[in-house]
Amino acid sequence: MESELFPRGRTEVAPGAVHLPDWLDLAGQLGLLTACREWARPPAGLRTVRTPGGGTMTSRQVCLGLHWYPYGYATTVVDGDGSPVKPFPPWLADLGRRAVEDALGPQPAGSEAHDIALINFYDADARMGMHRDSDERSDAPVVSLSLGDTCVFRFGNTESRTRPYTDVELRSGDLFVFGGPSRSAYHGVPRVHAGTGPSELGLTGRLNVTLRVGGFQDPPVART
Repeated sequence: MESELFPRGRTEVAPGAVHLPDWLDLAGQLGLLTACREWARPPAGLRTVRTPGGGTMTSRQVCLGLHWYPYGYATTVVDGDGSPVKPFPPWLADLGRRAVEDALGPQPAGSEAHDIALINFYDADARMGMHRDSDERSDAPVVSLSLGDTCVFRFGNTESRTRPYTDVELRSGDLFVFGGPSRSAYHGVPRVHAGTGPSELGLTGRLNVTLRVGGFQDPPVART
């Protein structure tokens, strides 16, 4: 934002973990939001995620490419309506490739393209506990895009959910990429600041679009 005393710039939060503020312009944010609203519709739409212990996640989620559930992947919404998961569009893979290159630089020829998306919706009371993205069979970088309300994104270490960690403010349009030595770092969202998103989006709450590479040679079989 031009009115800020100290303009936000590229920040390497940890080796391989980079924050790029305002990476998506307003037109890009509106386009991605329109797609998210379509993906959220049933079948295989936005759902509440239930944990094995009987609890529920406070954010709600929809998946593309493969369906994530605690703690694995499937080709259908095994913990919801049972429908086939929505496809992962090629344009989203192109967006992920550009995001990684902008954050981490040119990638080796033949690098795997993103093929899974987890879209999480946070209202003002939603949180995400510290966790690792560890159900994939690839160590390719993870891409995280924010839409709507600002959040506190807590990026930790690879050993535990506790300190050391760094709190990063993620606003609408911000990009966060983590790979290399930070690919397995714990991370979470302890706070969402309600009413802070751009009014032009017409979005109440926060959307986080996370892109991953599954690395599966064969379609995963749902655990029973």
